Amino acid sequence: MAERRGRRLSLSCRLFFFGEDDFEGEATVMDLSTNGCQAKSLILVHVGMTLRLSLFLHDQKWPLRIDEALVRWVNGGMFGLEFIGIRPAQRERIRAIIMKANL
Repeated sequence: MAERRGRRLSLSCRLFFFGEDDFEGEATVMDLSTNGCQAKSLILVHVGMTLRLSLFLHDQKWPLRIDEALVRWVNGGMFGLEFIGIRPAQRERIRAIIMKANL
């Protein structure tokens, strides 16, 4: 596993992911940082896949969208995603959630 950067927040929220050729699935986020997240799903993903994400965080009704996330590791139903295409406003929303939780 790669060296982790930044603070991580343990939480549980829904995640929908979308890939090539109508590939899609639902997962549960286990922890979150501004650079990525760890999730578990019954849908198998593979290292190197690029996915679009919709994260249903508890702070707002609408999902946080991430344009591009790379699957970095897979261990059974667990996998790690690195956010490689994320808008600054979305990264700031994640940072604010993590900072608020760590107060």
